[in-house]
Amino acid sequence: MADELEQRLKAYEGRPAAVSGTGKDPVNAPMIRHWCEAMGDTNPAYSGPDAIAPPTMLQAWTMGGLSGHTGRSSAYDELLTLLDEAGCTSVVATDCEQEYIRPLRPGDEITFDAVIESVSSRKTTKLGTGHFVTTRMDIRVGPDLAGTHRFRILKYAPARQHGPDKAPRRPRPVINRDNAGFWEGVREHRLLIQRCTACGTLRHPWLPGCNTCGHPEWDTVEASGTGTVHSYVVMHHPPFPAFDPPYAVGLIELTEGVRMISNVTGVPYDKVRIGMPVRLEFKEYDEELVLPVFRAEEGSYGKGSHEEGSHVRR
Repeated sequence: MADELEQRLKAYEGRPAAVSGTGKDPVNAPMIRHWCEAMGDTNPAYSGPDAIAPPTMLQAWTMGGLSGHTGRSSAYDELLTLLDEAGCTSVVATDCEQEYIRPLRPGDEITFDAVIESVSSRKTTKLGTGHFVTTRMDIRVGPDLAGTHRFRILKYAPARQHGPDKAPRRPRPVINRDNAGFWEGVREHRLLIQRCTACGTLRHPWLPGCNTCGHPEWDTVEASGTGTVHSYVVMHHPPFPAFDPPYAVGLIELTEGVRMISNVTGVPYDKVRIGMPVRLEFKEYDEELVLPVFRAEEGSYGKGSHEEGSHVRR
């Protein structure tokens, strides 16, 4: 039965997932501006009369929104249905890879084709047992290839829980070649910040290149561990396994000038305030997981802004 299913799944490799798809909008300056503001990307290459789009926006120009795209084939839906029928009813996105061939500029009209590149044999993961499905999308401007986007999901049958008394573990961070150095530092109880070796700009989260000057080379500096709460939310809902709401999640501005998201500890969730001074700690959740958290400085209760708008229910 397993061999027969795998043969049926493998038959979908190479079949189109979308043919002659078109971007719903040309590459345009407003979307570039909104992206750069959201990402805090101030690279001058993305504005002005000779502007290009940030390469990492590649997928944004192909998205169909709630109404979807024309040109989508039935093969991908058929594949997912087959996996559902085999008990692989859950899905999680695992990773994506992008290759940039030529820059995109305002006014470029996007077309794309997508293919089911591979379906893995049956794999057992901590989430459950299932199959990895990889699609490849080729994005073009006219006849020219502008970039390639590979997207991989895991369709799986959730693993059975081993008894109701076993406490769920916190989710593991996704570690890849771009951020592996950060997590290695965390395991050593060091908070490392990337620094561009060309212009000296510090950046977080870790990226393969500098947002300011585009230089690909970098080194690191170790954070002093001090900072303030720049903003925060209080999580009430939905509840997640291994988390006990309500709890505060802060956007922490480090003394070095970069910001990162982490838990705020050492103070009741309803006492967290914008401007509150915090200090870095490393918390060991189990034998494998160490995470940076920020503890409110002693005596800082009530300090900083008391704006009601800073307490957001989620």
